[in-house]
Amino acid sequence: MKILILGGTAEARDLAGRLLELGHDVTSSLAGRTQNPTLPAGAVRMGGFGGAVGLGSYLRNENIERLIDATHPYAGTISANAVAAAQASGVMLVRYMRPVWAEPDSAGWTNVATAAEAASVLPADATVLLTTGHTGLVDFLGRADCRFLVRLIEAPAVAIPSHTRLLQDRPPYGLADEMALLARESITHLVTKNSGGAQTAAKLEAAQRLGVEVIMIARPAYGPALEVSSVDGAIEALALTG
Repeated sequence: MKILILGGTAEARDLAGRLLELGHDVTSSLAGRTQNPTLPAGAVRMGGFGGAVGLGSYLRNENIERLIDATHPYAGTISANAVAAAQASGVMLVRYMRPVWAEPDSAGWTNVATAAEAASVLPADATVLLTTGHTGLVDFLGRADCRFLVRLIEAPAVAIPSHTRLLQDRPPYGLADEMALLARESITHLVTKNSGGAQTAAKLEAAQRLGVEVIMIARPAYGPALEVSSVDGAIEALALTG
């Protein structure tokens, strides 16, 4: 079968490798925003499709039989485009979605819907570790009454103001390192997205141990797809093992 994986995550790379081992024709699509990305096995396509219409045309022109959305849980535009393109082309869409991080009973997270809401609930004089990525960054940088340590893989396109420092780093992150970072920087608040997965989960335990307040941005809602929560589930959903 010809399969297109919308990827960029570790799970997408795992899935590509396993599907190739099963003998399928797999192409992985990467947005191209990250310099020197870790590439999956098989064919790789870099860059956008030109929206939902362009993705739908690609699916038809390349005779794609299965579309897998294995992007980051907050890759909103491409996930919405995948739904529209799958519906327009009649191609089956499987969405791999990591399980969310469960809030411990004693954690007391502040749960919000958007980056703008997260920025608005920060108290004045907060010292914030910001791990929300590039989207919505300007909402936080406008809070000149707070101090921010912004952790990103790639430097942002926007200017970094004087009350903000950039920390360029790449996961995974261990618990000891996360605790040391929070303590060294005197962090009072952690603002993050509920991305799920083990590679970046240690910051939540570190925050709980050190009494750092967590502001958690909820996941967006996407349209209809056959949604699974594991790589094994994705393979089973594609009916490739039966």
